Amino acid sequence: MKWHFEDFIYGSFDGSVTTFAIVAGAIGASLSPMIVVILGFANLFADGFSMAVGNYQASKARIEYIQKERAREEWEIDNMEETERQEIRDIYAKKGFTAELLEEIVKVITARRKVWVDTMMKEELGLIEDGRRPLDTAASTMFGFVIIGIIPLIPFLFIYLAGAHLNSEIFAYSVISTSVAFFLIGVIKGRIVKKSLIRSGLVTLLVGGIAATAAYLVGNLLAHLIS
Repeated sequence: MKWHFEDFIYGSFDGSVTTFAIVAGAIGASLSPMIVVILGFANLFADGFSMAVGNYQASKARIEYIQKERAREEWEIDNMEETERQEIRDIYAKKGFTAELLEEIVKVITARRKVWVDTMMKEELGLIEDGRRPLDTAASTMFGFVIIGIIPLIPFLFIYLAGAHLNSEIFAYSVISTSVAFFLIGVIKGRIVKKSLIRSGLVTLLVGGIAATAAYLVGNLLAHLIS
């Protein structure tokens, strides 16, 4: 199985935000640590699985669409050869190639069927087969959702295992742990794209903080409306 870090980042970010939203709502409702932990883990695995399935279906649909378009291009090359050759000529003429060089490019590309189809897929349709397997993207999404999304729950796990009750400081601990999760996501992203780890971490922390604040405000508003 091959891990895809973009899907891992996607799952991690969503997992942190949704878990924090549950934590914020639970604090507002003064629920016991056990209930918070149960709700948090239920969200991690249910929502994480849902996201993974959605990513799987989306990746599979894209692959099927590309395969359908590839089959169509192959049919057109087999049955409308001169028209397709002219399309190659038009594509590279727009890129600035002319005269003998243009004809040589057309000759080279159309000499091999696979190269011809690949060129039409990329230049005409903008479709590139990246070799990503739907199962791999789904697993990467769920892994990120669960592993990073659990961080906002860590203070509650400690409280639950210690047999203590919620106190006024628990929300601050949850905010800190959620901030750590966002910063960690940014650091991982920065390492992947070879950018400043600190800068990437802070930018992700800022974006995640805005998303988490919005989730908290909505939850707090609903809590006041219902109560």
